[in-house]
Amino acid sequence: MTTTTTTTTATTEVKPVAKSVTKPARNFAAKPVVKVAVKPQPEKAVKVKKPKLVRDSFTIPKPEYLVLDELKLRAVKLSSPAKKTELIRAGIKALAAMSDASLLAALKAVPAIKTGRPAKP
Repeated sequence: MTTTTTTTTATTEVKPVAKSVTKPARNFAAKPVVKVAVKPQPEKAVKVKKPKLVRDSFTIPKPEYLVLDELKLRAVKLSSPAKKTELIRAGIKALAAMSDASLLAALKAVPAIKTGRPAKP
C-alpha cells in the first residue's frame, strides 16, 4: 500500500522593499598639515585716551580779535603756524602759570564786556 502525503504550503506575500540610497564612501585621506609660524606679539602699549573736547563760543571785542590775527602772523614768521584755538589755549596755559598777583593784574587790564550775542544791526 502506498500512502501519499500531501503537504500544503502557505504562500506569504512578499512586499517590495524600497532600496536605500547609499552615498559612495568619501575618501578621508589625511591632508597635509600646514604649519604657520606664530610670531611672538609684543606687549601692546597702554593707549592714552585723548581728552574730550568741548565746543564753546564767546564774545570778544574786535580790537582783541585782530590781535589774534597778528599773533597768527607772528607764529608764521617764527616757522610755527598756529590756529586761533592754539593761540587761545597757549594764552590759557600762560595765565595758569602766572602767580596770583600777576593773574589779578592781567584780569584788571581787560575791561569787562556784556556777555551774550551782539545785537543785530
